[in-house]
Amino acid sequence: MNRMVTKASGILLVVFALALGGLFAPHAASAAGTYSVTFQSARLISNSHVGNEWYTEAQVNGKNIEEGVSVNVSADNIKLYAYAEEQDKIPDVAETSRTIKASSVSASGKTVKLQVTVTENRGRYSGHTAVWEFTYTIKKQK
Repeated sequence: MNRMVTKASGILLVVFALALGGLFAPHAASAAGTYSVTFQSARLISNSHVGNEWYTEAQVNGKNIEEGVSVNVSADNIKLYAYAEEQDKIPDVAETSRTIKASSVSASGKTVKLQVTVTENRGRYSGHTAVWEFTYTIKKQK
């Protein structure tokens, strides 16, 4: 009798686990597909006396990425982030981000440019700006 109860309990446990597994089926994010996101470049496109020494940083979905490097992303949304810092005693800093819906990426891909405007915060050039352009490409994986 004890063996029969143990077997029945085991069978019920398996059936219950399968039923729950069906309830927790993967949501739409996994059905969105996989996208290759490449950080093409960070380019200083204008500089009106802000500074000459810079640090830049790019991220895709919260992970740092170097110029020319690609990462694969499986999500409904792709968050791009750009940061520029003029390095001196009192650094001037700016950042921006944009979220791209994966469904907006066409079969031929998509290029996204983020502009970061850094404003000089002190001295005789206070208020002057430098503009950085960060370029990303997004392509759907086959």
